[in-house]
Amino acid sequence: MLGLMQDRPLALPHVFHRAEQYFGHKRLITATATGETTTTLAEWAVRVRRLATVLDTLGVSADGRVGTFCWNTARHLELYVAAPCTGRVLHTLNIRLFPEQLVYIAGHAEDEVVFVDRSLIPLLEPLADKLATVRHYIVIDDGADVPIPEGWLDYEELLAAADPFDGTFVIEDENTAAAMCYTSGTTGNPKGVVYSHRSTVLHSLISLVADGAALSERDVVLPVVPMFHANAWGLPYGCLLAGTDIVFPGPNMTPQGIVGLLERHRVTVTGGVPTIWMGMLPLLREHDLSALRVVLCGGSAVPRSLSEAYREAIGIPMLHAWGMTETSPIATMSTPRSHHDALTEDERADIRARQGQAVPLVDIRLVDPDSGETQPWDDVATGEIQAAGPWIAKEYYRGEGGGAQFTEDGWLRTGDVGTGDRYGFVRLVDRTKDLIKSGGEWIGSVELENEIMAHPKVAEAAVIAIPSEKWVERPLACVVVKPGETVTGEEIIEFLTPRVAKWWLPDAVEFIDEVPKTSVGKFSKKTLREKFGGYQVAGPTSHEPA
Repeated sequence: MLGLMQDRPLALPHVFHRAEQYFGHKRLITATATGETTTTLAEWAVRVRRLATVLDTLGVSADGRVGTFCWNTARHLELYVAAPCTGRVLHTLNIRLFPEQLVYIAGHAEDEVVFVDRSLIPLLEPLADKLATVRHYIVIDDGADVPIPEGWLDYEELLAAADPFDGTFVIEDENTAAAMCYTSGTTGNPKGVVYSHRSTVLHSLISLVADGAALSERDVVLPVVPMFHANAWGLPYGCLLAGTDIVFPGPNMTPQGIVGLLERHRVTVTGGVPTIWMGMLPLLREHDLSALRVVLCGGSAVPRSLSEAYREAIGIPMLHAWGMTETSPIATMSTPRSHHDALTEDERADIRARQGQAVPLVDIRLVDPDSGETQPWDDVATGEIQAAGPWIAKEYYRGEGGGAQFTEDGWLRTGDVGTGDRYGFVRLVDRTKDLIKSGGEWIGSVELENEIMAHPKVAEAAVIAIPSEKWVERPLACVVVKPGETVTGEEIIEFLTPRVAKWWLPDAVEFIDEVPKTSVGKFSKKTLREKFGGYQVAGPTSHEPA
């Protein structure tokens, strides 16, 4: 027996038409090089309709890839909607990738057009001759004083000359590709993850659920996470569904620029990676951020010390989330639950530092990487986190990477190692490639880093494995000291001694100016491993494995 419900596709045209019909009065604010611009959703919707016609005029094929090389702006949001609502595929290009990676990705995806912010022309123009599939470059003027290359088209001129699409956007098959993002490529070439209309709509709804960001029509949202990174965690589409005001930071991603926008526009919800919030921490007490109710943090494990510093400064801790490009990316969120009410404040701080429980419709399991056995949720056993659900990738574009990251029964192997309590609250231990195996025992670099960053004089810390003739591997701590502070390696070890097992204590501490970052703001341990590849500890330590 079948259900008797209407069979209507879950597709992004619904998101657009809902925003256009109900929330035309809402504001889109963008910070530019020359000041802030404000438009309404109604005005934005007309531009989306004109852009739909422009894509036809440019001859973009029915399912052609539409590349974007842009900051977080209202103009970028126009592309977020016009491309997939006309059946094309939005392809956000990461502006922080190395040139050779950009050339590979644009060619692999076969981008037909690329829309580029004027301020980013110097990064893209030198590559144009190598992007064989790109027929048109369209410049979005963001106020930068940068010459426009000959032959490149002007975005506003194209829109002004186009008649707006008159009618209802229709996507008949909800499994049609809507967008694609590429992994950061820390090992091998980046791989393409292709999001469907169905997966994108379902994932966007998660930002509206109560045990999540709980977006509502009353909110003002500032997505700090780049729109070129996993579709800004689904926040742009979630905001359109909920009918929020949206504030876009544009090219000014400095702590001063971000905190100014948060205060000036009474932002209620924001989200970004830990490195953003670390940089903003010294400024918090100088600004009125009382409107904030959610500071969403993800991309890498959030140090407990950072979350607690925000709670002390502005009255709310961070809301920790976990995921990856292959999970669209939200897979878990660490919102407090009723069974946490009886805990002490210190115990609740430990819970907030976890990655949290799987969001609705996502299943996760812990699997021993050696035996392949599923591990219990007992807060003791660890295993690789594997995920399954309607917005979890089942394979990579063009079958790249083979089946190494996908199990025979259809789960995604995330590469993250963790444990979890009986309520399913995940605690990341490490990446499988970053675990340190010392004397036959595992040391979690992420946990050790978080403990080091709890030191009041430490700004950042990354832990990597160094070779050991006796123990195979031992931990090396790479530490960034806060400005104006001094601390010794011995002080770091002394601080850690009561906090971790004796054999977890680093064999050495190296002080560095900054922890190198990947294109999406995560710690680049690959860079550190290359830098300290031949590292030798000066002498024996007193805290090796027994």
